[in-house]
Amino acid sequence: MKLTLVRDDITEQRVDAVVNAANSSLMGGGGVDGAIHRRGGPEILEECRKLRASRYGKGLPTGQAVATTAGRLPARWVIHTVGPVHSRSEDRSALLASCYRESLRVADSLGATSVAFPAISTGIFGWPMDDAAMIALETVRQADTTVEDVRFVLFDEDAYAVFEARL
Repeated sequence: MKLTLVRDDITEQRVDAVVNAANSSLMGGGGVDGAIHRRGGPEILEECRKLRASRYGKGLPTGQAVATTAGRLPARWVIHTVGPVHSRSEDRSALLASCYRESLRVADSLGATSVAFPAISTGIFGWPMDDAAMIALETVRQADTTVEDVRFVLFDEDAYAVFEARL
């Protein structure tokens, strides 16, 4: 598997699947989630509504992943995953690792060979970037997947520098 780091906007990535750091409602939000929904258009939200009306009436559980169309994004699919909120009193790293593992499992089920990940849980969910980078990179490296190209798309220079040091 080829692992690369990119300092860019995840909504610009020409890959089979873009991973969305979603909230459990699947209805859009801030950060990466909001950007993907805005750029991808109403087709993504429509599929998310259908998922909420069927399998995920209470929302997508933390650490799980599910795919929708990518709408107007240059990708084919969006894989939505709900990262954990960081806690100083409880180790939730297994849930963060699950986001990456489950997203790759969904990518495999779709036949995707290229996937773009954001730094899940590092925004409003408060996960320290260094720890998040370590978990993300180790989990992806150890994953049993047929995905050939994984790219971590990092929005700013600080995040890029942390991931680069860990890579």
